[in-house]
Amino acid sequence: MPDLLIELFSEEIPARMQTRAGEDLKKRVTDGLVNAGLTYSGAAALTTPRRLTLTIQSLLAESPTIREERKGPKVGAPDKAIEGFLRGAGLTRDQLEERETPKGAVYFAMIEKAGRPAAEIIAEVLEDTIRNFPWPKSMRWGSGSLRWVRPLHSILCVLNDEAGAEIVPLDVDGIASGDTTEGHRFMAPGRFNVTSFEDYETKLKRAFVVLSPSERAEHIWNDATNQAFAAGLEVVEDKGLLAEVAGLVEWPVVLIGSIDDDFLELPAEVLQTSMKEHQKFFSVKNPKTGRIEKFITVANRETADNGATILAGNQKVLSARLADAKFFWENDLRTAKSGMSAWTDALGNVTFHNKLGTQAERIERIAALARELAPVTGANADQAEKAARLAKADLSSEMVYEFPELQGLMGRYYIEAAGENAAVAAVAQDHYSPLGPSDDVPTAPLSVAVALADKLDTLTGFWAIDEKPTGSKDPFALRRAALGVIRLILQNDLRLNGEVVSLAHSNRVRSNIDLGLTPIEDVHNLLSFIHDRLKVFLRDEGVRHDIIDACIAMDGNDDLNLLAKRARALNAVLSTEDGQNLVQGFKRANNILTQAEDKDGVEYSYGADLKFAETDSEKALFAALAEAETQIAPALKAEDFPAAMTAMAGLRGPIDAFFDDVQVNSDNQVLRRNRLNLLSQIRTICSSVADLTRIEG
Repeated sequence: MPDLLIELFSEEIPARMQTRAGEDLKKRVTDGLVNAGLTYSGAAALTTPRRLTLTIQSLLAESPTIREERKGPKVGAPDKAIEGFLRGAGLTRDQLEERETPKGAVYFAMIEKAGRPAAEIIAEVLEDTIRNFPWPKSMRWGSGSLRWVRPLHSILCVLNDEAGAEIVPLDVDGIASGDTTEGHRFMAPGRFNVTSFEDYETKLKRAFVVLSPSERAEHIWNDATNQAFAAGLEVVEDKGLLAEVAGLVEWPVVLIGSIDDDFLELPAEVLQTSMKEHQKFFSVKNPKTGRIEKFITVANRETADNGATILAGNQKVLSARLADAKFFWENDLRTAKSGMSAWTDALGNVTFHNKLGTQAERIERIAALARELAPVTGANADQAEKAARLAKADLSSEMVYEFPELQGLMGRYYIEAAGENAAVAAVAQDHYSPLGPSDDVPTAPLSVAVALADKLDTLTGFWAIDEKPTGSKDPFALRRAALGVIRLILQNDLRLNGEVVSLAHSNRVRSNIDLGLTPIEDVHNLLSFIHDRLKVFLRDEGVRHDIIDACIAMDGNDDLNLLAKRARALNAVLSTEDGQNLVQGFKRANNILTQAEDKDGVEYSYGADLKFAETDSEKALFAALAEAETQIAPALKAEDFPAAMTAMAGLRGPIDAFFDDVQVNSDNQVLRRNRLNLLSQIRTICSSVADLTRIEG
């Protein structure tokens, strides 16, 4: 079985596109080959800045011959119908077979599709892949019609087996396939032939190209950490930057450079961000002080002076960048020490949303909400309001204008410089969190109050102007805001008892935004949205959606903490055999009771009488229900859901025994009514814990 090697060689592919492009090449080619009947044992895609490479092992030499039986029209059908069938099958009438079926004689055709050589199929699949490649952005060049991310120079396509290597012939807009490639642009110019993947990889390395992205990244990291360690320092880990830099070079050469003393007192985050965003440098810090003192850059070539010229140029450019950062930092510090009012006033000229007013107006709403939420989070109300008013002031600073990703972090520095305490300053950095499912959740009372207020204002504001998420579209990140509210409440064990809803409405009123909706409509709509996000959150914990629905149906579902505790406890019980069987017993009791109530036109809720119990199992169920009621009611009052669920699950045995021994719909109407009232008691007790009718299965 031959192996296949494909390389698409072009000008530099943006680093951010390389991994996805490799995956797309592998999927499109392998899917096309398999669909044509060519199976294989393994495939791998590799990328460098100038090439997409695909290797496929043990490919079939040709597609198998396929025999397909196709049913045609009835014997005696109109000639046009038969001729149409023959055209589709590619046969003549004398090749048809007549067979008797229960519906009469029918024509059948045996269609045979001969196998095709692998090279023929590969050429078709690869040409289609190249012409329809899903680049996020692409371009045309010259007079051709082909679109590629950057000008495509050559196509290498070789089949290799024991007999040798052969070129798979194809031509795409004048670019003919071959068996040659190029090495490093500067260190090994010129083309060379390859016969197999092993030969290709070996010759590329000799030509100063490391084909594997993971190998390049590993080399960069090992060399960088070794050089930093030799200087008594350590590299600040950044996996995203490492992957990006590995996609910028084919022959990584790691160099360590110095930062001018003038810039060493800048905050570490400013240095790190400036070097990463503008220069793609790694930061190197002193582990004893945490101060950034050097940088790592990765060149794409070896030089006679061991990188001295490259380092000198990089240090010169870096100094210019950091001079700007230092200027911004010093200007911002002067503004912060004067009280930050210039920044907060400037936010009155910044539009948050054309229907929701300015940033300053939004901050007023958040400050008012934070004051109301402070007692719930355990924060001081005055400090919560002050922290909310200052938390977004850094949006007007020069540093955040230059580096928006530093918002919040710079706010913490500036608020401390203004003389505020550390807890108030920390709010500026913490109140944006959590930004995603893996982001840390603030736990400091002040930070929690302002973070909740910020996210609630976002939700209620956009709800008020009817800008809700639709399908996959969520331009204002409202799903993320709702998930943030949920995580803040659950992780900090907050009890808002419906205050989320009332605060949402009051926030809308404060905004002077009214679409004519009543408070009830607002509340129901927004709460349903938050419940949907809670379902997603709890499902990730392993709680089934029907269990969550069973708990949402209960009173108090606007208390998200209470709701989550109830759902987790019910999920734990229903994962046991007793819990699963109890649900079946409850549903049986509920179905019998519902049918009887519909038939009789009455509601059986008057309470059963023990004196009419005939069997031991019936008497045992009376006792079990009485015992469960004495345990469940106080447990629910104390919000001890595990205890309530466990007591409910304990009814499984008595209910099963009752149904095994007792005929509910007895001919004796007194006994029948009493037993139906007993079933009503089962329904009432179980329904006090959760709406088990919503449990599936």
